[in-house]
Amino acid sequence: MKETYLGVSVSRYNYEQIIEQLEHRFERHEQSTIIAVNPEKVMTAQRDPVVKRLINEATFQIADGIGMILASKIKGGAIRSRVTGVEMMERLLRFAEEEAHPIYLYGAKADVLQKASAEIARRHPNIHIAGQTDGYEQDEEALVERIHSSGARILFIALGSPKQELWIERNLSRLPNVLLFQGVGGSFDVLSGTVKRAPKTFQKLGLEWLYRLMTNPSRWRRQLNLPKFLLRVVTEKKK
Repeated sequence: MKETYLGVSVSRYNYEQIIEQLEHRFERHEQSTIIAVNPEKVMTAQRDPVVKRLINEATFQIADGIGMILASKIKGGAIRSRVTGVEMMERLLRFAEEEAHPIYLYGAKADVLQKASAEIARRHPNIHIAGQTDGYEQDEEALVERIHSSGARILFIALGSPKQELWIERNLSRLPNVLLFQGVGGSFDVLSGTVKRAPKTFQKLGLEWLYRLMTNPSRWRRQLNLPKFLLRVVTEKKK
């Protein structure tokens, strides 16, 4: 159940459907990867074949951004709700707590990681945090062994894209007992309170991009990816 935009795959599944799929995949001991897809990432994929490959090879490419919803409507697709990276992580934390799947946190600055870990433990008192490592670890071999020995089944990686996806690609086969990898970008910053999410009204209307632009006007060049992306989608449809 996927749609394609400018050669980039996007999953149609909502949060509940992804969790349902993961339950079956965990039972079969199948590894899964989750990557968030937004217009900026799709436009980057047009210039960078590595980014396109990393997205398309993921198990679930979640529609993170109102631009993906608009594109689906333009093309007559079936994607009608956003699946944001930070909310997906929250759903997975619930899943991990309910099903007793140990998690591992990797990435971000040490203080941000500590605050994010504390907040996860506060929200999910029965969750098992098997381990955590900040994003400045230099010894990848030692890190992989640490994660493997921890017994973690779910690994959240906050290194930014595409660095986190490249890390997953390098090490997925070396961590056979980790059944789910999610690159979460700045989600640790949000969980720690270091970065504030847009107010609920902006979130419900799919206008988090506008809130980020209002609070950080220097992002305006990045926000141009949204109209460029939609124009390319319209042009592609006409062809």
